Amino acid sequence: MTNLDVRPDETLCHPVLQRGPVHRLLEPRDVPLGGLRAMHVSRTLPQRDLPLVGAWCFLDRFGPDRTDMRVLPHPHTGLQTVTWPLTGEIHHRDSLGSDVVVRPGELNLMTAGHGIAHSEMSLGDGPMLDGVQLWVALPASAADGPAAFAQHRDLPRVSGDGLVATVLVGELGGAGSAAVVHTALLGADVEVAPGATTQVGLRPDFEHAVLVLAGDVTVDGAVLPPGPLLYLGAGRDRLAVASGSGGRFLLLGGEPFADEIVMWWNFVGRSHDEVARARHDWEHAREERFGVVDGHDGARIPAPELPNVHLTPRRRRAD
Repeated sequence: MTNLDVRPDETLCHPVLQRGPVHRLLEPRDVPLGGLRAMHVSRTLPQRDLPLVGAWCFLDRFGPDRTDMRVLPHPHTGLQTVTWPLTGEIHHRDSLGSDVVVRPGELNLMTAGHGIAHSEMSLGDGPMLDGVQLWVALPASAADGPAAFAQHRDLPRVSGDGLVATVLVGELGGAGSAAVVHTALLGADVEVAPGATTQVGLRPDFEHAVLVLAGDVTVDGAVLPPGPLLYLGAGRDRLAVASGSGGRFLLLGGEPFADEIVMWWNFVGRSHDEVARARHDWEHAREERFGVVDGHDGARIPAPELPNVHLTPRRRRAD
């Protein structure tokens, strides 16, 4: 998915370890993707004071919505996209020649590296479209590397004590995903049984966050509605979870990201100049750097104008 903000925020991310545990509820922003009949998403990352959780640098919840997702070819650099539909189907095409449909229970993982372009379109008149898309910032060792795409249809699941977790990336409870990421990271979709009161084991060197997807979930003693992101900081080896009528949440974690990065529009870079070069190449050297996404007859999303000032720091507040 693309960031379709007409005037996207510039974000210079200074990684700072949150000396947790902490308990901070971060409200989402409602962001329209497109024009008058735009699909709206609920965006909880980046935040002004919290641009990353581990290497997770972008989190959109889309749906449930009957508005079509029609995202024309657009570019990415320096990141991975993680697409996880809850209901509905999404047609993904990219400049590597990938042409696949991702369905609930399947994971699309696209690595941009030096540059890739892709499109995403919802399919048919079936169930309402609902899901999440996330970005992972690539470390310097992979940020300028080759692009790649993988679809994972057989993700590991771990269950016990009233929980069933599907591991999207990383490892949880002894179950490890085959999805290739480039920093120590965790992403899991966790279902909580009605009446459950239990704990989830965590890595204390990771910082973590929770986004409730559906139902009734109590995390760290607080009842969480779907929508806000609960940031938990680092230093926890377990997390208390409960539910009265059953619920579902996304658990994110990772080692605090070591690199300082600039995020603007669909690009992650190390400097203003690097981001400006990516924008220039999308407008003037598109095929050479980003390739061609078949099936769109040359249609694409143009890059917005860069701000008239140098991209400025947005520092992460330590607790």
